[in-house]
Amino acid sequence: MKKHGPDFRKVLKPVRACLDCRGTGLVSGVFHQMDCATCNASGWVCAETGEALPLADLVLQLNMKLRAMARDLALAGHPSGAQQQYEQNNHRGAGGSNYTGD
Repeated sequence: MKKHGPDFRKVLKPVRACLDCRGTGLVSGVFHQMDCATCNASGWVCAETGEALPLADLVLQLNMKLRAMARDLALAGHPSGAQQQYEQNNHRGAGGSNYTGD
């Protein structure tokens, strides 16, 4: 498929922790810590190639990843389905208390 120009939407590229610095961005020297040259001291590299991402792309990718994680965390905090029904009071017990059937 022929395509001209940039994409209309940015896509989330897979990133992984740098293997040289183990995601910290720092490498231990003899007497001090130095910035990791493999990942440009960010701790993240491209999962496919293992090369450092340009800083502009890295900021965008980490922002997209953070928003996706925050969205997943917000959804995980709300009970749904049977758990939501079990947690709320159904007023079927003695004196209008919760009856669970146990």
